[in-house]
Amino acid sequence: MTNKDFDKPEDGDEVLGEEGSDATASDPESQEDELTIDDILGAAQNDDAAVADAPAEEHDLLLDLKRLQAEYANYRRRTEDQREVEIERAKGAVAKGLLPVLDDLDRAEKHGDLVEGSALTAIAEKLRAVVARLGVETYGAAGDTFDPQQHEAIFQAPTLGTETPTILEVVEVGYRLGAIELRPAKVVVAVPASTSGTD
Repeated sequence: MTNKDFDKPEDGDEVLGEEGSDATASDPESQEDELTIDDILGAAQNDDAAVADAPAEEHDLLLDLKRLQAEYANYRRRTEDQREVEIERAKGAVAKGLLPVLDDLDRAEKHGDLVEGSALTAIAEKLRAVVARLGVETYGAAGDTFDPQQHEAIFQAPTLGTETPTILEVVEVGYRLGAIELRPAKVVVAVPASTSGTD
């Protein structure tokens, strides 16, 4: 027998390129990237599959754990909602305490006591800025349509030419904080004049 060198190709033998062919020899290092049955069986499962596959004694415990997690998530959401409501309520309480002061400033302005450049005017501007930062808004102006849900009529004045109840004069401005009404606007309402006496 002749001693044949397998490392050197002979004439007529097919030589593979550097990159190899489609049929590659199994290399232990290339096997690391492939999935094995153990990898598939050891993969993390979703919660429902984990509960279904759990032994009977653990099945009830996992269901209880899922229920407690859902209850805790609901509790956190309710607590956050309640916190927002309490913040609005606290802002409303502060703003309600300032309403009489704002009324006094409005009266002083109507009487001409708030002269530009005076100390009282500077204080009034600062106080109104604080109230605006709290989110308090005023409503109710002469000429607006009367809405019994938002306005409190203290007097009705029958007025010729009026077809729908309209605010004739604002006695006290209304205040609201977001959706919370702090105080309704107290107004004099112009109502249609009655013509029932003429035939």
